[in-house]
Amino acid sequence: MSTAPFRNRGQSGGRRNLARRRRRTRAAGIIAAAVAILAVVFLLTGSTTRAHHRATVAHASHTLRPGPIPPQRISPAGDGLGTPPFTLAGAGEPERDAVHIPFHSPPRAGLLFDLDSGRVLWQRNAWRRLRIASLTKMMTALITVRSAPPGARVLVTRQAVKQAGSKVGVLPVGRRVRLESMLYGLLLPSGNDAADALAQHISGSVSRFVARMNAEAARLGLACSRFASPSGYIDASNFSCPVDLAVLAHLDLKQPRLSRIVRTASAALPFPIKGGKLYLYNNNPLLIYRYPGLTGLKTGYTLASGKCLVATAERHGVRLGVVLLDSPDPATQAMRLLNRGFQGVYHQAPIPQPPIPAGA
Repeated sequence: MSTAPFRNRGQSGGRRNLARRRRRTRAAGIIAAAVAILAVVFLLTGSTTRAHHRATVAHASHTLRPGPIPPQRISPAGDGLGTPPFTLAGAGEPERDAVHIPFHSPPRAGLLFDLDSGRVLWQRNAWRRLRIASLTKMMTALITVRSAPPGARVLVTRQAVKQAGSKVGVLPVGRRVRLESMLYGLLLPSGNDAADALAQHISGSVSRFVARMNAEAARLGLACSRFASPSGYIDASNFSCPVDLAVLAHLDLKQPRLSRIVRTASAALPFPIKGGKLYLYNNNPLLIYRYPGLTGLKTGYTLASGKCLVATAERHGVRLGVVLLDSPDPATQAMRLLNRGFQGVYHQAPIPQPPIPAGA
């Protein structure tokens, strides 16, 4: 008789327990394997997420930041930074400022500094990246005078003539214009057409010139500047900060050709147009209203940037500069800052000056 259908109760229980233990062992092994797989997936996902985060941060460093930024080793255009040729002592440390002016409606960012020593006298968001409009032309002018002599002949292209915004306005298409005349057109009426013509002359195309602008900005250690055009008319991806613009102001004024142009109120230049003369007028409000000792330098305005101004002045051997970005009243604010610097810090006697209309 077979006993298979009727096993001994003890034997049957022991076998069942052994089977259960084997099933539990197999389940534990499966769970352990699953945990190991999940751990590997987590590590891989985490590394990918971290890599994505690093890439996102790197990309963000090349775009406009709304707040203050510290000096860094990579320019916003992605190039390694050189050492600035002009050091601003106290930038980013407003507690050290010697000048304090409670503006009712202050600029979004600004700086008052000594053009020789680099001492910062007043600051507001000194490292803040903001749109700079035609202040961009400070870099365009610097590269131009370092690259070509004043007597070079600049071809006026149709692309240059078609530029929008502020213009010289009478550039003759297909004719060649003396480079120095084009520089006056760039800096006095802030001609966007002159900016493109100069860029094409220096680098062969506007895009190559813009690449050179960004390479030069990195070489000069400009930690928060990125340029998208030689004119600044396009605001997207075109920005800087007060510290960088102070360095550019120092460098521009070291160029005799530029320092002569930016302090000029008006000019009549030989030009290949009817009458043979081009008449240009400087749009710097401090120059228009004859601020004592003014030596330059550049204005800028678009809807996105607001009113911007870099103004420089010299009195009794003291040279000061002021940078204002998105100011509701740049001429008056610059005048107040310069006066406070000359009188309050360097103890010079006040100089009578005509009033500047509000909002100039």
